[in-house]
Amino acid sequence: MKNRKKINPGFLIMVGPVSLWMLLFVLIPFIYIVTISFMKRSTYGGVKLGFTFENLLQVFELSNLKVFGQSVLIAGITTIICILIAYPFAYFIAQKTAITKTVFMALVMVPFMINSLIRLFSWINILRREGIINRILMGSGIISEPLQLVYNIVGVIIGLVYTLLPFMIMPLYSSIEKLDLSLLEACSDLGAKPVTAFLKVTLPLTMPGIFAGFIMTFIPALGLFFVTDLMGGSKILVMGNLIRNQFITAKNWPLGAALSLFLIAITLLIVKLYQKSGGRMDELGGI
Repeated sequence: MKNRKKINPGFLIMVGPVSLWMLLFVLIPFIYIVTISFMKRSTYGGVKLGFTFENLLQVFELSNLKVFGQSVLIAGITTIICILIAYPFAYFIAQKTAITKTVFMALVMVPFMINSLIRLFSWINILRREGIINRILMGSGIISEPLQLVYNIVGVIIGLVYTLLPFMIMPLYSSIEKLDLSLLEACSDLGAKPVTAFLKVTLPLTMPGIFAGFIMTFIPALGLFFVTDLMGGSKILVMGNLIRNQFITAKNWPLGAALSLFLIAITLLIVKLYQKSGGRMDELGGI
């Protein structure tokens, strides 16, 4: 008789809950979305049995592609601003002592324990025409009339940067902290200027952190519809708004599912490019 391998109970205790969670909240919903994306819309909304490719074709209609293009533009600007803010901040923190690092990282994370909607409403009060920023600018004579900083694309980008900045700081900090400072010392000994050392050594070695931060910032920026609703006054659409509208307003679940698959495909493509470039998935998990 062949010896049967016994399943270790400890292994089941460790893996079982995670596997059950992934099955119930990831695999089954994903299969459901894929299934209804090939079905037809019923007369009064919802799903009707029947196989069709019409929903996938509608994804590439001009109106949807315009929203996708605007989403990429907003997400791209948001990501670039986050990198410009997060990189020097993360580099500054990485040079400090362990206690100082803990304090600064706490300052980054603690505000995000407050509900995001409350924080965004606070930004609306700050940015509105009668808000603090416009009062300071007008009081100092820099501007003669209030600036429109909210309920437009500017407000959306400010809201997205504020919401997603920690997701850029964390991977950058993790990458910069691992940087071998002896390499920078060697560059200095060889006569390299600080700018040259940064471009030739620091930047290439921290590129995995930049790409990880890009993924964790760019992809959510495509779908955070509540930020665009509040900060854009429901006048700016991203992919998340389009998908939400199909499920809730238009009651066109099959098209909403097809748009969701399109967004998932974009996400998987970006992650694949990240892996091809030499990035590791554990760097994303460090966030």
